[in-house]
Amino acid sequence: MTMEFAGERTLMRVFIGESDRCRAGRHKGKPLYEAILLMLRESGFAGATVVRGIAGFGASARIHTEKVLRLSLDLPIIVEVVESEEKIQELLPELDVLIGGGLITLERARVVLYRPAEKTENA
Repeated sequence: MTMEFAGERTLMRVFIGESDRCRAGRHKGKPLYEAILLMLRESGFAGATVVRGIAGFGASARIHTEKVLRLSLDLPIIVEVVESEEKIQELLPELDVLIGGGLITLERARVVLYRPAEKTENA
């Protein structure tokens, strides 16, 4: 599972809020970022990363920041995944059902390295 993944791929970023919940499907009610991560893994994607932001705003223009206690419960979350364009396109309709408010972007990416970490003696 190494160099055959190298080359032109697509980077998908899903921008949501930390307090967003999955609206439908088998992960209904779970935190949305967790439901997306599980869906990507179950769909055989190469990997994904969830990043928590310290501040941001979206379509509502309301600033979410860790400085204001009430808004610190809904900090920005970005789910990033690099995969083939075809695989991502297949998943987009499913994401549309799960996500209430948010933003999904796609851009080209060139994968130069993809391999699991080497196991250590203690692992």
